[in-house]
Amino acid sequence: MTSRAPIGPGNTPFDMIGQEAAVALAERFYDHMDAHEPALVAVHRTNEAGDKVAPVVRERFGAFLVEWLGGPNIYSSVNGHPRLRMRHMHVAIGIEMRDAWLRCMNAALEHPSIDDDVRSYLRRRFAEVADFLRNRAEP
Repeated sequence: MTSRAPIGPGNTPFDMIGQEAAVALAERFYDHMDAHEPALVAVHRTNEAGDKVAPVVRERFGAFLVEWLGGPNIYSSVNGHPRLRMRHMHVAIGIEMRDAWLRCMNAALEHPSIDDDVRSYLRRRFAEVADFLRNRAEP
């Protein structure tokens, strides 16, 4: 049995899955959103997108994921620092919206290109980030 180094500096999720799988993860995320989460689609759509998430939003998130997972700075070199809380402040993110986002991401993670260790790690990290972005107090 071969032992791998744990995920961390020098062994990022990007190192483990690569750019193609990272971009595909973003696509699967939005495919699931388009099919199952109309409230999330409404937040992400643009005028030209109709009832689907706009291609430019998909591309931007793919670039963000590549960078966030430890790959090249293809997002921030074009868009600047992600500033996630600031960029999402205009959206009412409560428990229901957070959970809908996580359902989409967890479904996207269920793919053979994502190793079990990476999937487990990313589920925890995405849950932390999704909870951090909540900006509506709920009982």
